Amino acid sequence: MTDDTRDSGNGLIDRQTTGEDRVRMVARQLAEPKTVNWIASEAKWSHEPTKRVLERLVDDGILRRDDRGAHTTYYPDYRHQMMQEAMRLRDGSRTADELTNRLAKMKAQIREWKTEFNVDSPNQLRATLADEELGPDEETRRRDIAREWDHLQRRIQVVGLAIREWDLLTPAERAEAGN
Repeated sequence: MTDDTRDSGNGLIDRQTTGEDRVRMVARQLAEPKTVNWIASEAKWSHEPTKRVLERLVDDGILRRDDRGAHTTYYPDYRHQMMQEAMRLRDGSRTADELTNRLAKMKAQIREWKTEFNVDSPNQLRATLADEELGPDEETRRRDIAREWDHLQRRIQVVGLAIREWDLLTPAERAEAGN
């Protein structure tokens, strides 16, 4: 097989995207603040052009920059991400009622965990790993539940925003057609 026909994981991405595209993809998927060097390495691009792209993303309100530490770090503007996700939910094929039902299921799941473990937060659940004698399977289960709980809390915020702002988030073409 030639290099053109074989895809070694990221080969296709490397061939079909620019360095700027790769920086944008890496930056939008950050879960925690990262340095220019880290982002450049992940994007397989050099430091200076990566820094320029990151600064444009900061200027556009997509990323935030933190200069407080030893190294400048970049991280997603979570408000921007939340609005984008709420708009995707609104633009999708779901109705407000379907999203409301989804919200209720997520909240019910969290209530079940609160009752089962007698805790009020994912971190309190994590603390039970130190407080109680648990087997490895139960420790893994609780860690997994705590991660899922964190995830559900974020999803509840996004879905709640989409429901609260349902009319505001109506795509422009639908809003104009209704006038």
